Amino acid sequence: MSLDTGRGLDRSVDSLGDLFYPLFQLLFDEDGDFVDDMETKLVQARMATTVELYLSRALAVGVLLGLVLWAVGTLVGYSLFAFGIISPDLFSTGARIPNETVVTLIERLKVPAAIGITGLVTGSVGFVTGFGTLVAIPYSTASTREREINMLLSDSISFMYALSVGGLNQLEILEAMARADDTYGEVAKEFQSIVQETEYFGTDYRNAIRKQAAATPSDDLSQFLTDMLSIVNSGGNMQAFLSDKKDKHMRTAKQQQEVTLDTLELFGEMYMTLSLFPLLLIIILVIMSMLGEAQTLMLYGTVYALIPLTGVMFLVLVSTVKQDEPGNGYLDPSEAGDRVQKVQKEGLRHLGLIESYVGEFGIFDRIKSREGTFKTKQLLRNPHHFFRDNPLFTLALTAPAALVLVVVAVATGSVPTTWDGMIQAPVWGTFIWVYVPLYVLLIPLTVFHEWNVRSRAAITGKLSDNLRKLSSANDTGQTLLESIQTTAETSSGKLADELDVIYAKVNYGMSLRDALVEFNNKYHVPRLARTVKLISKAQEASSQITQVLTTAAQASENQDDIERERRSRTRMQVAIILMTYLTLLGVMAILKTQFLDVMAGLTEQAAGSGGGGGGGGQAQFGGGIDTQLLSLLFFHAVTLQAILSGIISGYIRTANLLAGIKFVVILQTIALVVWLVVG
Repeated sequence: MSLDTGRGLDRSVDSLGDLFYPLFQLLFDEDGDFVDDMETKLVQARMATTVELYLSRALAVGVLLGLVLWAVGTLVGYSLFAFGIISPDLFSTGARIPNETVVTLIERLKVPAAIGITGLVTGSVGFVTGFGTLVAIPYSTASTREREINMLLSDSISFMYALSVGGLNQLEILEAMARADDTYGEVAKEFQSIVQETEYFGTDYRNAIRKQAAATPSDDLSQFLTDMLSIVNSGGNMQAFLSDKKDKHMRTAKQQQEVTLDTLELFGEMYMTLSLFPLLLIIILVIMSMLGEAQTLMLYGTVYALIPLTGVMFLVLVSTVKQDEPGNGYLDPSEAGDRVQKVQKEGLRHLGLIESYVGEFGIFDRIKSREGTFKTKQLLRNPHHFFRDNPLFTLALTAPAALVLVVVAVATGSVPTTWDGMIQAPVWGTFIWVYVPLYVLLIPLTVFHEWNVRSRAAITGKLSDNLRKLSSANDTGQTLLESIQTTAETSSGKLADELDVIYAKVNYGMSLRDALVEFNNKYHVPRLARTVKLISKAQEASSQITQVLTTAAQASENQDDIERERRSRTRMQVAIILMTYLTLLGVMAILKTQFLDVMAGLTEQAAGSGGGGGGGGQAQFGGGIDTQLLSLLFFHAVTLQAILSGIISGYIRTANLLAGIKFVVILQTIALVVWLVVG
């Protein structure tokens, strides 16, 4: 969208809000609680609009959507009667009315009244949907910001404490915190508001802190700013205050983690019940079919609608509690040197540092050409390294491969292409249409994703220990660079190798800050980014930063404790989900072998002895559903349940959907093996 188009759209939206402003004045009290609460949420969500204009826009959207749905509902209601889909006699009353005039009037009005009520209901739904959605946006945005602020507050206070140890005064700490939005996200944006209030509006920074304490969506940050203001006003020791707050919020982070894990345990027990509900419903429907009450449509709905819907709803429920780590782990290279900025852009379409020299001299053009050839050869020589760093790019190869395999199977006639054919060959048909594409797509993605996770975890695994070594070495009087060399020589593992690389880069002329930023962006782990940000900012003031390194080690150890507890507790939740699935699979297999097959055999015997071969070819019982169809539906049910259980298990474990792929592959393989035996 061009800039002029965007401005035109904004003007149109503003005009629409102005048009409906009288309706806002008519419906709402500008001094009422609802308007006041809405104004607070707009501020907390950092949405730059007035509450009057925003609610006027919401009314406009609600009215317009309501009118559209009213017209659609009225047209649909009219069409139902006009085409005879619904008979007017359906609305006849059972009461005896002696007055013929009243009866005639009712007969004439019942169809228009039904059409009008249909339009009114759909229009009301449209208005509530349009208005309610816009009203809910600030509440949702403010809640999301509150959660991220609370998650990052502990590390943010550690960062401010490190700055105070480095000798920065109160204003410099506020400004440094405001510029750290690449690492501390929404917390930094709150401090940006304080700094902008003092710089552009001439507000005293004490009043700016007080104002932001009232405006922030996080109660924890509000309390912190209020306590900070009291220290500022009283002239207290800011460094001691930040040290106390750092320890307090580290404990708070652990307590919050306990609450989250307790909630996830409750959800795990809920899932065990919810996932068994479709199984019980299928059993009931099969029994009803035995009695001659075939419910084929309900079986289809249970397998292809209820099971996926239950899994998706539970996944959404977990996402409201499960806290993923905020931030992408990248540090903004704009504060670093030109080399780091160019290297950061390096990718498939950008050759990195050489791009900034192209056109200056002819030799650089030749170097660019050779660089492109070199990188292409390097990629072709080691494609696994590229896919390790970019696991999703495997889909560019596996998706066409999966499509080709399915097309070849269809073209050669080796796979059923009709529903009746699927019923006759449920395992083979499902294997080609579902399992083969999933295996081709997911197995490479799983391998490279897990490799990527483990390669990055190798850096954070020994981070706390190496930070302690850095602190100890720095405490002996060594500079930070010398401490890095000492730690690299006395440690082992991937992080030690990277520290050795950082030392070598600095010796060859790169600044230490640039080397640290380049190292961080190579792995882009959020917790690593916060540690590197803290160290790189502190080392600008002094090379003797023992207390800063100790603080970084404490923050890293606190994160390790939280991570260790999370993995221990979520392991039980994953076990519950996997055991629930295996139970469901076992019951389905027993139902197939010990019930359907037995009943089919009895039916064939009865048909053979009673009818002389008249109807024994199709295994049915009680005039109900074909057992082959039931076998297909059972197999599809356990397959869908395997996919959903695997994704949910991975998401509960790491708050990452890709982490569930390995569980999906394992569970669907178990389902396939079981059905090869029983199906």
